[in-house]
Amino acid sequence: MIFIVISAILFLDQLTKFIVIRSLTLSQSLPVIKGIFHISLVRNRGAAFGILKNQAPIFIVAAVFAIILICLELKKNKHKKLYAISISLILAGAIGNLIDRLFFGYVIDFLDFRVWPVFNVADSAITIGAILLGWSILRTKSIEHRVQSTEYRKNKKIVTIQFLEASRCHCGRSEAIFLTKLLRPSGSQ
Repeated sequence: MIFIVISAILFLDQLTKFIVIRSLTLSQSLPVIKGIFHISLVRNRGAAFGILKNQAPIFIVAAVFAIILICLELKKNKHKKLYAISISLILAGAIGNLIDRLFFGYVIDFLDFRVWPVFNVADSAITIGAILLGWSILRTKSIEHRVQSTEYRKNKKIVTIQFLEASRCHCGRSEAIFLTKLLRPSGSQ
């Protein structure tokens, strides 16, 4: 599954860039939905949204480092489906943009929504992967919290029963009934 996600994103990213390079000249813009969505050939020599222009060696080293870390993380957590898919998307995007930097010295961007900086399929994969990763982490934390709460309630109930059994030897019936009601976990009868 992971290999399929990475391969599909890389193929789609490189294919669309190849088609755009062959079809448009630099800075040419082809309206798909006039004023809303255009295909525009842009050479991005910087990071996201063009910041840190002409720093290709830094981006290449950072991308290689990130790719290694993501691969290690994937190997360790491939059984967590959503988590694995999210970091696979980020990995595929990072590799797609790294390929551009290695071959051209810049990243090819072409998806132009006119109100947002021009981007590409790899950028989209990174963004979607980051959103899914955040959701996966929050979801995991929520599940862990629910499990801990359930274990706490179970442990509290066991302690309550043990306490009551021990205290019945030292108190009368009315005190034991009072303690049972007082220490009973909420929602139980």
